[in-house]
Amino acid sequence: MEYIYSAMLLHKAGKKVNAAGLTKVLEAAGVTPDEGRIKALVATLKDINIDEAVKAVPVAAAPAAAPAAAAAPADKPKKEKPKKEEEEEEKPEEVAGLGALFG
Repeated sequence: MEYIYSAMLLHKAGKKVNAAGLTKVLEAAGVTPDEGRIKALVATLKDINIDEAVKAVPVAAAPAAAPAAAAAPADKPKKEKPKKEEEEEEKPEEVAGLGALFG
């Protein structure tokens, strides 16, 4: 996926999506570029209009997951909330003692 993301980043920045640009973006992200994958991606994207391809993706597909994730915490029983508050209160006490960090 990082190769696709690199290509989309270059395109969004108004740069040409080519092997040199993809290599620079991947290296900047800490990824060791694979020349074969880069060549294959550049060849695949050669005849594709990226703007049109992005517009063709259904908009509802990506945001559909977000409301489901947001609704999940509301479904939890109220009993869990006090436990979280108790855990949060205990953590600062544990962190306060540096001796606990060094065993």
